Amino acid sequence: MNILGIESSCDETAAGVVTDGKSVLSNIISSQVDIHSRFGGIVPELASRQHVLQIDFVIQRALAEAKVDLGSIEAIAVTQGPGLAGALMVGINAAKSLAWARNLPLVGINHLEGHIYGSWLEYEDPSQNPGFPLMCLIASGGHTELILMSGHGNYTVIGR
Repeated sequence: MNILGIESSCDETAAGVVTDGKSVLSNIISSQVDIHSRFGGIVPELASRQHVLQIDFVIQRALAEAKVDLGSIEAIAVTQGPGLAGALMVGINAAKSLAWARNLPLVGINHLEGHIYGSWLEYEDPSQNPGFPLMCLIASGGHTELILMSGHGNYTVIGR
């Protein structure tokens, strides 16, 4: 199964294709560091506008690098939050449009949970490895959290 993932929660527009739940075929990121650096931080309106300019290009590059077309995509995943509202809206609307046009399932992904589960891509059997319980450190922008994970989807925030 090929899944197209779209991420636009803050200042990077990203898209990638994952097959069989674990093999990353492409991972394209358009950074906005140069745009925001002169302001000393992210300017939400500028981030949203840059996502609008980059989203189609990033998706097309992700498909090309993965050597697939939309016809071989079986689902679309998109970051639904947390993040900057305007930035998220760009990615969500692009994902919704593609899913609707291709009659594909659309899966909303929690940005922080995505960071956690990205660690599982290296394991052959995610039900067994890395094993529970485990401690997760998330350091993503304004979201820095220490999470105790007792099972898939079972989280206890230890600190933030």
